Amino acid sequence: MEAPMKFAQIIDFETERIEEMRALVQEADKRASSRSGGPTHRLVLQDRNQPGRYLVVLEFDSYDEAMRNNSDPETSRMAERMAALCSRPPSFTDCDVREMTELK
Repeated sequence: MEAPMKFAQIIDFETERIEEMRALVQEADKRASSRSGGPTHRLVLQDRNQPGRYLVVLEFDSYDEAMRNNSDPETSRMAERMAALCSRPPSFTDCDVREMTELK
């Protein structure tokens, strides 16, 4: 049986309130540590050419795991709170992870 393919979601958003966003994420991380599932990695990127624009890459063990996380009421509440800190609605891109290579 083939192992499930890893899955990544990219969240593209703009905010002038990044420190409040970070505090919200840290609070959510504490709550999430007591439950199974959810993202396995998070990468936060800041656009050098557009101040206030950020990309967050969340990695999950599988698409199914990501969908379970998305349907969790706690995830919905956090997404609403995060959107309130954004200067435009965030956009989401769903990706199957085809290849990942550690270069160093």
